[in-house]
Order: sequence, then C-alpha cells, then structure tokens
Amino acid sequence: MKQGQRGFTLIELVMVIVILGVLAAVALPKFVDLSTDARTAAVQGAAGALSSAAAINFATAMARGATVASVARLSTTGAGASLATFNGLDAKFSVSADANCSIGAGSTANVTMIYATASGGTAANSAVATIICTG
Repeated sequence: MKQGQRGFTLIELVMVIVILGVLAAVALPKFVDLSTDARTAAVQGAAGALSSAAAINFATAMARGATVASVARLSTTGAGASLATFNGLDAKFSVSADANCSIGAGSTANVTMIYATASGGTAANSAVATIICTG
C-alpha cells in the first residue's frame, strides 16, 4: 500500500520563505511610514511647548509687572514668533499664521506652527498653539 504525503517538501518551504522575504522587503515599508506621524507629533509637541511658555510668560508678567526684562512682550501682531524666538524653539519649527495680541493682556490668540522639512512644511505637519497675551 502507498502511504500519503506527511509534510512539506524542502522546496515548498524555501518558496514560502522567499515569498515572505519579498513581501517584507517591498510591501511592508509602504504600509509602515512612520515619518509623517513623527513630524505631526513633533509639531504638536512644539505647539504645546509654545502654549506652555506663553502661560509661564503671562504668569511672570502678572507676578512681577509687565515691564520686567525677562518677560516677552506679547502685544503685537508677531506675538507667537517673538515668543518662539524668546524661548529658543528649534529652527525646524516656524510660525506660519501668527497671532494678534493688540487686544489686551489676558486675552488668548492662536498661532499656527509648521514643521519645516527639506521640501518645506505642509498642512499635515502643522499644529495650533494658544498663547496668552501680556498686553
């Protein structure tokens, strides 16, 4: 009597490994593109840092008086950019839509930040920071 096949041949196993290797080398990097997520998280973190710096700046202005040299005067149209420069944010983050703080101390304004890449920033790599004006 003839016995049936009890497993896979060596050639079949090698072919499966080759197919999986080709799929891993070609298809997987297209599905696992984490650079966009990393840029988005980085610009959101920078926007959060700018919002936090604005809150600390406002608290310092209120505690010590608005004329103290260590307080960034957020009372002009370029309030977000001046605060980003004052607090030394990394050069790869820039302010694309700046806030107008001429409406008075304690008011809030939104600043749009972008993550500058080699090909320039895109809308997908932007975040909004809320800053508190010092007047």
